[in-house]
Amino acid sequence: MKKHLLFIIVFLCSYLSTEAQSLTQSENYVYSRTYLEPVTASSSTAKQVQEVTYIDGLGRPKQNISIKSTPSGKDLVTPVEYDAFGRLVKALLPLPQQSTANGAIFTSPDASGAAGVYGTAANYYGERKIENSPLQRLLEQAAPGDAWKMGSGKTIKYAYESNLASEVKKFVVNTTWTTVSGVAVGTPVLSVSTENTVYASGGFYKAGTLYKNTLTDEDGNTVVKFINGKKQLVLERKNDGTQNIDTYYVYNEYGQEAFVIPPAAVKAIETAGNVISAATLDNLCYQYRYDNQDRLVEKKFPGKGWELLIYDKADRPVMIQDANLKTAGQWMFIKYDRFGRVAYTGIANNTGSRAALQAVVNANTNLNETRTTTPGVTLNGMAVYYSKVTAPTSIAQVLSVNYYDEYPPESPAKPDAILGQNTLAQVPSSLTVNGTTTSRSIKGLPTAVFVRNIEDSQWTRDYFWYDHEGRKIGTHSVNHLGGYTKTEAELDFSGAPKQLITYHKRKESEIQVVVKERFEYDLQNRLKKHWHQVDSKPEELLAENTYNEISQLINKKVGNNLQSIDYAYNIRGWLTDINKGQMTLADLGGKLFSYKIKYNQKNGIDNPDAVQFPGKNVKPKFNGNIAEVDWRAVETVGVNPSLTPKRYGYAYDPLDRLSAGYYQNPNNPNSKENTEAVDYDINGNIKKLYRTSVINAGNTAATLIDHLDYTYTGNLLTKVNDISGNALGYEGGGNTITYDGNGNITSMPDKGISTIRYNYLSLPNYLDLSRNGNESVVINTQYSADGTKLRKENITTITGISGAVTTKKITDYLDGFQYLTTENPGGGSETLMASSFSARAMQPETFSLDPVVTDPTIDPPLGGGGIIVDLKAEGLQFFPTAEGFYDYQKDQYIYQYKDVAGNVRVSFARNGSGALEIVDVNDYYPYGMSHLKTGNAFYGVGSYKAYKFLGQELQETGFYDMNARFYMADLGRFGQHDPLSANTLDPYGYGYNNPIFFADPTGLEGEPVPGGSGPGGPQAIGTASSPIDVGEIVLNPPIRAVSNNNLATCSYCMTGQGKSLTQQLNIPGPPPSPRVKDCRECNDAAMAGIVLPIPVASVPTGTGIAVRSILAELAGSLRAGLWSLPLILKGDTPEKEPTITLFRGVHSKHPDLANAYLGNAIPWGGPYSAKEHNNGHNNSMFTSWTTSIDMANYSASRRGPGGVILKQTFPIARLSFFDRHGENEVQVFGPVYGAQVIKSWDNGTWTPYLK
Repeated sequence: MKKHLLFIIVFLCSYLSTEAQSLTQSENYVYSRTYLEPVTASSSTAKQVQEVTYIDGLGRPKQNISIKSTPSGKDLVTPVEYDAFGRLVKALLPLPQQSTANGAIFTSPDASGAAGVYGTAANYYGERKIENSPLQRLLEQAAPGDAWKMGSGKTIKYAYESNLASEVKKFVVNTTWTTVSGVAVGTPVLSVSTENTVYASGGFYKAGTLYKNTLTDEDGNTVVKFINGKKQLVLERKNDGTQNIDTYYVYNEYGQEAFVIPPAAVKAIETAGNVISAATLDNLCYQYRYDNQDRLVEKKFPGKGWELLIYDKADRPVMIQDANLKTAGQWMFIKYDRFGRVAYTGIANNTGSRAALQAVVNANTNLNETRTTTPGVTLNGMAVYYSKVTAPTSIAQVLSVNYYDEYPPESPAKPDAILGQNTLAQVPSSLTVNGTTTSRSIKGLPTAVFVRNIEDSQWTRDYFWYDHEGRKIGTHSVNHLGGYTKTEAELDFSGAPKQLITYHKRKESEIQVVVKERFEYDLQNRLKKHWHQVDSKPEELLAENTYNEISQLINKKVGNNLQSIDYAYNIRGWLTDINKGQMTLADLGGKLFSYKIKYNQKNGIDNPDAVQFPGKNVKPKFNGNIAEVDWRAVETVGVNPSLTPKRYGYAYDPLDRLSAGYYQNPNNPNSKENTEAVDYDINGNIKKLYRTSVINAGNTAATLIDHLDYTYTGNLLTKVNDISGNALGYEGGGNTITYDGNGNITSMPDKGISTIRYNYLSLPNYLDLSRNGNESVVINTQYSADGTKLRKENITTITGISGAVTTKKITDYLDGFQYLTTENPGGGSETLMASSFSARAMQPETFSLDPVVTDPTIDPPLGGGGIIVDLKAEGLQFFPTAEGFYDYQKDQYIYQYKDVAGNVRVSFARNGSGALEIVDVNDYYPYGMSHLKTGNAFYGVGSYKAYKFLGQELQETGFYDMNARFYMADLGRFGQHDPLSANTLDPYGYGYNNPIFFADPTGLEGEPVPGGSGPGGPQAIGTASSPIDVGEIVLNPPIRAVSNNNLATCSYCMTGQGKSLTQQLNIPGPPPSPRVKDCRECNDAAMAGIVLPIPVASVPTGTGIAVRSILAELAGSLRAGLWSLPLILKGDTPEKEPTITLFRGVHSKHPDLANAYLGNAIPWGGPYSAKEHNNGHNNSMFTSWTTSIDMANYSASRRGPGGVILKQTFPIARLSFFDRHGENEVQVFGPVYGAQVIKSWDNGTWTPYLK
């Protein structure tokens, strides 16, 4: 292996020396050059990305250089240092140099430029302290920066012990097998051990029988993991300051996870004298059952009914049923083609048992469906050109159809070329590039996806056009109303979009809207300028970006310099300031918003009332939590805000849960105004919430609006008592809240909601609400089978003295274009309608009404002489842009300041006179409810001003539509069971009880806030969740450990029909967050289809992120722009060891990048198991790989140019499968050498690497 490696190095050096004369010839090195524009011969002047890694005599990387990669064309150098034992104990940050050496090694890299990007520090590196033993276990880890350096006391520490006697309870499982129709399923029975063996005694593990690993974060919070000899997590223990918070993982006799016992269940079992009741299991625990082929076939989550799966002979889920489907006597089915791709899906009516239907599937000799030239199925208004031979053969509904390899009959005419780029056809065509001729066609590519509306039999039909590189350059989507959205993209050589054009009509008979976008990049493909044009209106410069020497966005001029927004970061890459230099200026220097985020600093009060809020003090935080935020916002142009900033100080408990958010009025910081304080039960559910508003006129104390006491059955919130007696905030009433079999709220009398009904995706499609005795609201919502929200009808009736007024408002959501139409206005009083609570999202004391024009036909109206100036699309209100929205009614670009979590704070625009105007201003409580009586906050049904918290749409009910679920910001909870609770063990909570650090705009699971790097915010190369270059651990896990179930998965989509137009193709730079409106793809614990959209096909877009699992491939979406899963299991015969091909993406700032260039993957070393490594604890003997090359693409490209992808085939026995976040992730034990280096990232597309 070593000889082979040295040969490659020598070959590369000699081959490239003619084009890289400045490379240091006395050193070993690996040099790469990736062209960003087409060349026919080697060129030193072409647009390109160059990297060189110098290797020492032991074959170790010693310096990595990104040649001319900074915005000023200088080198970026990352030195690599080893200790006396050859261990990598320091991970240095990339150092920007004062010039370029054209690839030559820097004998003494210049660190003087580091202060300009990182700030002043004694340690521009992360550091690790490793045990001086053959085990070389990690003992301590320090992050870059003086505050976190080794010896500061603010490091992460690791301890390794074994358990004590009576420290860990021992649960056991006895499985009984039941065989029905030849199908055997095991039923596990849980109990506390009564055995007395070498391992257990008195219901506990004996001393020394478990590994005990303790992690202590920078703030002294600890997590203790107990692991058995099979490397399985048995117990995760935390402490809230008064008691242990324990989560147990229990395995059956075959090593399969059978039960997860959360803290409340542990307490209930202890209280009952180790007796485990059925109520405890059903209300609090996670239960899994397997068949005799090691397949998960039944599962039950707390508060939900049983969910069932049926598999075919290829172990693919083909029929799925949840509690609501069971009540209806229905199953969802999935049918595949011979390549394992989803062909079509639907609903089958069958009241048979799971075992009986599994036997039917087993008896069917047909495994796959085949394409047909005539319809094999015609149902629900759709002719399906596939056979119908696999089980079930009797079907009631077709929900989606996917086509591959060729276009289906009745497809629209494929354009021969799009923006000058020839398109691929079904008939192979020859292409000659640099003297090499290949034959290319659409064979192997998805060509069309048809998705039915759930509530009726209308369909959305999507078609896809590709260039000769197989890149998607065009789409043609025919919506359920008969209109269309067409997109065209011109891609450059690297795959970066040069221009995008979108053509849209709601209906065929209506006016077409045309949106054009074009992009300009620098020499390293960083986005510099983004232009936008609607129809024939003047082109708008949406954004002009400026980057620092490590490619962090430091300034963005929006609206052709309508506002110039500055961003600043600390040494760990965390966003610290927006418009820092203007915070102390009376007029903010003409800017509208200044914002400061303080992590390990604090300037405000500790606690406004230590008696009322004991132990809830604001303290500097070093583990990534935010201690304080300051802000100043202009609410009226020309009126300066208070020179003293507004401030929130945040207090946390030892579990990193938010315990209080203290708003500090600039004039009276101890007033307790806008305060939100929270207490939690042992399971992490909110049990008490205290909330105030401002001081009302004539009073001296803040107004108490909520003093809530929560009552639960298991995790189901059944009652909320408001001791305050104030109807503001939460309405109060203490009435019973009811749920359906899937754990979804069906009535909430306190809010006047008598009925909520759901479709099979657990999305609410009917809601009936009444308020104040005179307002009745019925909301009907329509979705497509992939979970995309298509239409909402609001029928509101208000009764006054002179009669009733009824208004019907219809909102259409079509590919990001949002329409509003008003029907049957009723001819009543506008004043009466203006008194509607739902018109202000149930918060009339918070929002002013936003007047919305619903049916304009011309703009401007008929002028002198009766000339129509500009026809407009009827009812179209707005659509999103990369920086906010385009108000179609006013032909006005709306720009937005957002805070670190992505909450909309200030919306502004240029008015008709060219002057700056402010259109909306918002402040929020920590859990997302809007402040009362502060700011110029507006709300309107069908208005862009309804998009507020996390940029999501606030509904008339006061709920936020978080895509997969609705969120109640006044209660800090979701109203539906989390589809990913198998991962999070947090069925209804928001953001793991830390809404300052975690955001959850998808309704799936909380993810660390991106330091403002979401849409509309800065694109940092490091964030609180992904710091620059150093793989530290940020200890902010949920109260319950991440599930150890290796089938717990999720599938996100990148776009969906609610996508922003600018995200139809990925723009180079940090990939956009996969959290987009109306994207509802998810599944949990292999239940693909139970709580997930109907599976549709997947399609490549070059740089698309494939966040999906093996079974989540079933939920792949064409709108997601994702490849099909490239999972290839080999070795089907007994004489051949089973293997699998995996990929590993290593980004350009990864400390192991130099090893990756050599085809190596070296574990960091440390105590953590594969599962723990999977969940962010990188100090282990594992490295992360994936079955999905697109996931590897994302991992390699997410930090800019210079990443790399490895490919290797492994024996199955070497692997540990733990899929985190649906990333297809697989953990490989030990170092890997000599993997194939197949691709390199050039900030726009992938091209073959030198090897």
